[in-house]
Amino acid sequence: MVQALIDILSKVIEVANMLLIVWFLISLAFAFNVISPRNQFAFAVHDALSRLFEPVLRPIRKLMPNTGAIDFSPMVFILILWTVSRLLQTAA
Repeated sequence: MVQALIDILSKVIEVANMLLIVWFLISLAFAFNVISPRNQFAFAVHDALSRLFEPVLRPIRKLMPNTGAIDFSPMVFILILWTVSRLLQTAA
């Protein structure tokens, strides 16, 4: 039972990592004008992922120093998720 719960949490963390990377790549594509923000599909995906991750990334941004145009909070969140995943695997 515990192993099944750990496996489910590990998969949720993997999906969150993938979605965070997609969100970050779309943000970069918007920032460097590779994709126009007027592209409805890209904007909809970016908006949905922003709404999903913004409540988690906001406290991380408050703790981190201001680095200008580069936002390192997604990388910090990925490292946190990776650490939690490793702790879960060790506990299993």
